[in-house]
Amino acid sequence: MTTARILGKTARHAKRQEIKPLNSEVLAVNDSLPIRTSEPVHSGKVRSVYWLSAEDSERLIRQRRYPVAHDAQLALMVISDRISAFDCIWHGEGGLAGVPGKGAALNAISQFWFNEFSRAGLARSHILEVPHPLVWVVQRAEPVMVEAIARRFITGSMWRAYERGVRQFCGIELAEGLHRDQRLSETLVTPSTKGVMRGLRGIPEADDTNVSRAQLEAHWEAFGFHTKEDVERYEVLLREGVDLIARHLAPLDLMLVDTKFEFGYARDANGEESLIYMDEVGTPDSSRIWDAVAYRGGSVVENSKEEFRQALLRHVNDPELLLDHQRFEERKLFAAEHALPAVMLHTLSETYRSVAERITERPLEVPDRPLESMMAVLGDELGLAR
Repeated sequence: MTTARILGKTARHAKRQEIKPLNSEVLAVNDSLPIRTSEPVHSGKVRSVYWLSAEDSERLIRQRRYPVAHDAQLALMVISDRISAFDCIWHGEGGLAGVPGKGAALNAISQFWFNEFSRAGLARSHILEVPHPLVWVVQRAEPVMVEAIARRFITGSMWRAYERGVRQFCGIELAEGLHRDQRLSETLVTPSTKGVMRGLRGIPEADDTNVSRAQLEAHWEAFGFHTKEDVERYEVLLREGVDLIARHLAPLDLMLVDTKFEFGYARDANGEESLIYMDEVGTPDSSRIWDAVAYRGGSVVENSKEEFRQALLRHVNDPELLLDHQRFEERKLFAAEHALPAVMLHTLSETYRSVAERITERPLEVPDRPLESMMAVLGDELGLAR
């Protein structure tokens, strides 16, 4: 099966004037908002987390009637429009510091899936309220140190390992004779470490290290599980969530290829602790999503960030710059100094918007003035401005 060229340079540059951004103003900086916090702001590649004080947390739980323990700590998660790929942040021509509408799309998709999970009786998520398209009010949870990855097709890193002759992946024996991009006979759970796990026999001390179910059960406490049985519980919640997403996407002619979930522990209004969904789910950032019509026709068309990754590999003169882990500093400098053609970011913007609107079946709400509108909500409605 051949991979369709989504962003061929010649074709896309010819259409440069036809592609219009969702919004010319992106939210690139999200870790310096004037919000009252009790701890330093935690800023990741895309989201920043503002930990609220005990007083503000208790007040919001009471005023907003959040269904969590009265003494739970809350946080604001603010998503940006930054685009990360190959562990670097990229920007475009003309000062375009992100992908227009990306943050709103990821938030809308994740909120939709979390609501569906709750309605289906799977488990709740850490999201308590979405007061603004770029903001979540969340309950602080105790994370499980596992990247919960599920694969429905053999592609990506699994295919690269298989092509090298590897037949055991995360403790799972793979059959002979598989082909690239083939649908697997069942959904495979192939977890990896979230952060560096030290002193665990048989597990390398490195981030994103593949681990088996047996290794998780052997070291369940080190990985942050509260009981050994919760190793099976997280896997059940992962499979159920993946199945729900895949069933919903099928009538939309979209295919869930693989995805990553995260889990943690939190207490509800009765003080009972349980395993919950965290971070984001089922988005074009955390999942591979393919066009089903193209796949049936014998090709792969990406509807996810993988589209951008492949475009970057075609864009640079030396693709190994992006792939070689030992050239990270060189790659980071290149990403900081090199402005991509704006059409690459606008095209990805259209992908995010299209996927979000197909999944949620409603227009994507993208704020015109993200900072101003955000602070109006967080200050006037939630009383968190400082």
